[in-house]
Amino acid sequence: MGDRANVIVVRENGAHELYRTGWAVGIDLDLLEGPTPVLTMLPELRQDGWWLDDTMAQGGILLDLGRKVLLFFAWEGPSTELRHRAAAFELIRAAWPGWEVRWLYDGPAELRAYVGLDPEYVRCRDAAPASAPFLAPDDEDLTGPDPGGVLITVGIGGCHVASDAFDHPVHEGAALLDRLADAPEHGRCHLHVNAGIHLDPEHRRLGWWSLYSSPQAYQVPESWPGWTVEFWQDDWERHVKVSDRFSPAAFGTGEEARSAVLAEAADRLALRTRNRARVVLAPGGAGVGP
Repeated sequence: MGDRANVIVVRENGAHELYRTGWAVGIDLDLLEGPTPVLTMLPELRQDGWWLDDTMAQGGILLDLGRKVLLFFAWEGPSTELRHRAAAFELIRAAWPGWEVRWLYDGPAELRAYVGLDPEYVRCRDAAPASAPFLAPDDEDLTGPDPGGVLITVGIGGCHVASDAFDHPVHEGAALLDRLADAPEHGRCHLHVNAGIHLDPEHRRLGWWSLYSSPQAYQVPESWPGWTVEFWQDDWERHVKVSDRFSPAAFGTGEEARSAVLAEAADRLALRTRNRARVVLAPGGAGVGP
């Protein structure tokens, strides 16, 4: 597995330990088992003092054992999906009774800040935002029940969808408006996207949200000088309220969503178990964690 994440454990005396895993995609599913199984898997992980930066960290977990605080973020997994996010958080909180469970929107920088280290160490400020291409309504990337994508609505008219495989388009600043001039029009969007922006050029206001971690999330206003910027965090319903162009198709909640997340967690556990077995059987495989 090449998907990287840091796992940080803050012990009761305040000292922290830094681990790294190559199983970042779906790392939120590991949390459904509660604190004990997560701590049990630590010996399998690499402990090399390597803090993943903004571009390399595809997920992260921090367990503060003394204060009982769980922090995490991910780029992919049920917690980043419109249909499953609420169920994923409900199941995680149930598995961590008595713990404060909090999502990090600014990824690795927030992990370092929590343990008193300089967030700038993991910043990649020299890298320009990777402009996400716009997708046509019939693009194959938008098929399936959880296509993702970034919905961009403009005033009372335009409605466009950008790929979510690149930087969140809100980081482009006002240059995004120029790119929207040639973007495919979607009319009204019923997709289960996982991020969005609503632009009001007349009043120079914007609101944006994201279900996945977005580096420098709280610095977005710096990219929009002269604009009023609101970060709605994961509140996609704010977008629905300000634009009649976004009305995601109805989706099951409650037991249906919980069952889907639990089934995905069972598949992940089975995959990890098979991987452990291969590592044990491989010559010289001792100490090679996931």
